[in-house]
Amino acid sequence: MSIRDWPATERPREKLLEQGALALSDAELLAIFLRTGVAGQSAVDLARHLLNDFGSLRALLEADRASFSRRLGLGPAKFALLQAVLEMSRRHLAERLRRDPALESPQAVRDYLKARLRHEPHEIFGCLFLDAKHRVQAFEALFHGTIDGASVYPRQVVKRALAHNAAALILTHNHPSGVAEPSQADRSLTQRLKEALALVDVRVLDHFIVGDGEPLSMAEHGWL
Repeated sequence: MSIRDWPATERPREKLLEQGALALSDAELLAIFLRTGVAGQSAVDLARHLLNDFGSLRALLEADRASFSRRLGLGPAKFALLQAVLEMSRRHLAERLRRDPALESPQAVRDYLKARLRHEPHEIFGCLFLDAKHRVQAFEALFHGTIDGASVYPRQVVKRALAHNAAALILTHNHPSGVAEPSQADRSLTQRLKEALALVDVRVLDHFIVGDGEPLSMAEHGWL
């Protein structure tokens, strides 16, 4: 049976318009993105098949071009569309983050850093540079590492903080393993950066570690 023949309340698009996106399952959301199914499968059936094939919605969204494009019902055009949607989402989160002081919007900071770093296969260390009112001026990914770590140079962090005329900053890096717990090296590095930046009157407000769940705040745990 075609989706057009379903009751209106069960059609993904109509359900979204009536009840909101939160009311839809992963398969229903993906079906709206796909728009059409394939021979013998509705868009919802195809979406369920793809979710089962990839293992999860997150795995599908983070798939590389080759892996994504070879699946039934997908291809380079759908991959390009997905990348555009994901980038719009990241830019929306970045704009939201710039509206309010970072310390007044801790969830906005977490949401942005998750969108920016959680999908990365290798470790990336970056900074959110803030003005005197703790509003976000910019985000920069400063160091790229292997799956196990990144070499971080305090001199370069200080240089970029001065270039942005930052009054404060938030440090961040991801753990590709998915475990957000900081290592002793993470805690030592944070202290070294805090001391180096204090010499140029730049405060380190927090260090977020991005894993599979919510980013961990070292400040909230008293490790800063």
